[in-house]
Amino acid sequence: MNLRDSILGTDQYQLAMAQLYWKEGLADRPAQFDYFFRSYPDYGTHQAGYCVSAGLGWLLEWMESARFGDGEIEALSQQMSAAGRPRFDRNFLDWLRDNGDFSAVEVRAVLEGRVVHANAPVAVVTGPLAMCQILETPFLNRLNYPTLIATKAARVAEASRDSTVLEFGMRRGPETGAHAGGFGALVGGADFTSNVALSHAIGLDPKGTHAHSLVQAVMALGGSEEEAFRKFADIYPDECVLLVDTIDVVRSGVPNAIKVFEELREKGHQPVGIRIDSGDLAYLTIQAARLLDDAGFEDVAIVLSSDLDELVIWQILSQLEAEAGTYGLDSRRLIARMTFGVGTRLISSHGAPALGGVYKLVAIRDEHDEWRPAIKLSETAEKMPIPGEKDLVRIYDDRGLSTADVVARAGESLDPPLQLFHPHRDLERTLAGGEISETEPLLTEVFSDGKRKDGSPDLQTLRERRRHDLDRLDPGVRRLVNPHIYHVSLTRSMKELQLDLITRFRAR
Repeated sequence: MNLRDSILGTDQYQLAMAQLYWKEGLADRPAQFDYFFRSYPDYGTHQAGYCVSAGLGWLLEWMESARFGDGEIEALSQQMSAAGRPRFDRNFLDWLRDNGDFSAVEVRAVLEGRVVHANAPVAVVTGPLAMCQILETPFLNRLNYPTLIATKAARVAEASRDSTVLEFGMRRGPETGAHAGGFGALVGGADFTSNVALSHAIGLDPKGTHAHSLVQAVMALGGSEEEAFRKFADIYPDECVLLVDTIDVVRSGVPNAIKVFEELREKGHQPVGIRIDSGDLAYLTIQAARLLDDAGFEDVAIVLSSDLDELVIWQILSQLEAEAGTYGLDSRRLIARMTFGVGTRLISSHGAPALGGVYKLVAIRDEHDEWRPAIKLSETAEKMPIPGEKDLVRIYDDRGLSTADVVARAGESLDPPLQLFHPHRDLERTLAGGEISETEPLLTEVFSDGKRKDGSPDLQTLRERRRHDLDRLDPGVRRLVNPHIYHVSLTRSMKELQLDLITRFRAR
C-alpha cells in the first residue's frame, strides 16, 4: 500500500502518544472520543447556520483496511531520536503489528448526508485508547473537508432555487482531495461534477462544455468562432453547449451559436445550451435570452460560471427577477432554464477554508471497568468538550420543525417539561409537552468488528437525507446571511456533570 494512503496518514504526536500509552499499560484501556465542530463556517459577509455531514462512508471504508503491516512497521523502525536512538521501542512496534488496526473500535455517528450542528457530537468513537488516538488525525482529515464543502454546496443549491448546479472545482482543489470535496459537493446539493474519475466511481455522468482554447486555436489558424462552434457541434450534436464569451457574448458568441443551433435543429438534434464564463452575468443572461428567444430557442439552457457562490447566485437571480420583465422576458421561465457551474469558491469554501472540527477524549474506563468522564479545561468556555457517555436527540416542535439537538447522558429519558441548558453559557430554556411533537435519536452504530454497518448508502440516499433535514429546518436557520441560531442544548443531568467536572478539575 502506498504509505501516503496508509494508516501512517496521521500526525507524529498520535504515534508518540500511542507508545506512551503502551509503555504505561494503557494502550488497550477502553476510551471514548467525540468528533464535533465548534462553529459554523463564517464566510465574512455571510454565515452558515448549519452543516451537512459528508465523508463518513469513505472514512469507514478506509478504516476497514487500514492497519500496521510490514511496510508501516519498517518505516517507523527507521525513525531516530535526536540522540540517534530508535524513536519507537521494538516491542511497541511488535504490539502495533499485532494490534494496529481498527477491529476493536466502534463508531456511532449522525448518518452521512444529514444536517449537523455546532457543539453536538457528529460521531462518538469507542475503543482501545492507543488506536483511538492514532485514529484522530485521519478521522478529522476525512470528515472536516467534505463536510465543509457539502455545507457550501447546500447553500449554493438553496440560492439557485432548484436550478441545476454543476461542480467545476477540480482544477482549483487540493490535489486528490478534490475527489473528497467533489463528493461532498454532490452530497450537499450539486447535481453533477466535471470530475471524470469521481463521476465514474459513483455512477454519475460527468459534465462539461468546451474550452476557450477551441475558439482560440481555430481562429489562430485562420478560421472563425462560428467554425469552431460547428466543429464541436458536429462531434457532439446531442449535447452541444457552446461557450460564447471568447470574443463578445452579445455581438458574436450568441449569434454564432444560434446559427449552429439552427443547423443542428435542421438535422434533427436539440441544442442543449450556451455557457457564459465572464462579464456581467445577469445583464448578459438577459441579452442572451432575448436573442435565443427571438430565434426560437426558448428552452435552450443558459449556463453561468466564473467565481460563483451562493451570494453571487442570489444576486444574479434577484436581478433577473427585477429586470427580466423590462425586456419582455418571463423571469420565472428564465430562472427555470438557468444552470450554474460553481468551481473555485465551492471547492475552496471561499471565505471559510476550514471546518473547526475536533476530536476530544470525553471518557475512559478505570481499573474497575467503570467509565470515568473526562474534560478539557480552557480559558475559553467554547473549547470545553461535553464530557462522558452520551446520546444525541433531535427535538421537533409543534410545527414539525427541528428546534434543538439535545446532548443527554447515556440512557437518559427526555420527558417534558424539558429543561435545556446552553453547552457553554449560563442560559436555560424549558420545552413544555405541547412544544414537542417528536424526538429522534441521531447517533447510529456505523462501524464495529472491523466492518462498516451503515449499509453503504448510495449518493441518492445521502441526498434524500439532506433534503429531508433541510425541509424540517426553520427557514431562519437556512438564511444565507445572519442565520437564526439553532439550539444545541444539554439536559440538566449533563450540565450538572459538566459543571461538577470543571469545579473538581480546577480545584486540583
